[in-house]
Amino acid sequence: MAILSGYIEDEDNKQSSTSSALSFNAVLDPSNPLGFLESAFNFVSENSDMFNTDSVEKKISSLVKNIKERTMKEEAAKKEHETKEKEEIKEKPKPKPKPKLNPNKDNGLDMENHSWGQNLQEVTATVSVPLGTKSRDVICDVKKDYLKVGLKGQTPIVDGQLFETVKPNDSYWSLEDQKVIYLLMTKCDKTSWWKSLLKGGPEIDTQKAEPDKSKLSDLDMETRSTVEKMMFDQRQKQLGLPTSQETENQNMLKKFIAQNPNFDITNAKMF
Repeated sequence: MAILSGYIEDEDNKQSSTSSALSFNAVLDPSNPLGFLESAFNFVSENSDMFNTDSVEKKISSLVKNIKERTMKEEAAKKEHETKEKEEIKEKPKPKPKPKLNPNKDNGLDMENHSWGQNLQEVTATVSVPLGTKSRDVICDVKKDYLKVGLKGQTPIVDGQLFETVKPNDSYWSLEDQKVIYLLMTKCDKTSWWKSLLKGGPEIDTQKAEPDKSKLSDLDMETRSTVEKMMFDQRQKQLGLPTSQETENQNMLKKFIAQNPNFDITNAKMF
């Protein structure tokens, strides 16, 4: 309910040519706005002759009309603004995915200031430096998920988070012919191809990466089986044919149908 209070200014502070100033304080209960208005009208009625005039209803009606029109305009403007924002979001072009690049002969990529390659066990990188560079001038910092290569006192040539993790203790670097830094890093995961040397860098199309067939015989049976499966699936995808997993799923489905000929599979949910 509304809480009202009023007071009349002290006689010493009011001018003789003006009427007493009244204070109106109220608390609006949103669930009962008419009760608030009724209290306000009662306050006005008790302290003025406004409701004794013939035009009071017309004036109040005009005031309500003006407030209603203003409220409707504000609501319409708000909806228009929200609609415009939604349209702008819809029209905002989605970022295009980075194009996948063809890998170089080493299943990596040749960059402006370095090159990298890989097989399923290792990642290699070569970084060109000025002729006559000494090993003591080289900075090569290999961490599990971070790489920095360069020369002392200069901006790093390669610097960033590795695309996947490596084993720092099984990683090595050397300076060849005083002009090329050669780096070898051992992968933690030996069953997948890296799309890039560093996260955020240009990515290769790993579907086109090819293991060195001459080295398959050097792999243990489990790793070799994984590699051969990956090679088979890559060829199948390139030809638009089912992968080994998809073929296995199809065979399982055929076997199930053969064992349950009366089962209606058309409405079955696949998990």
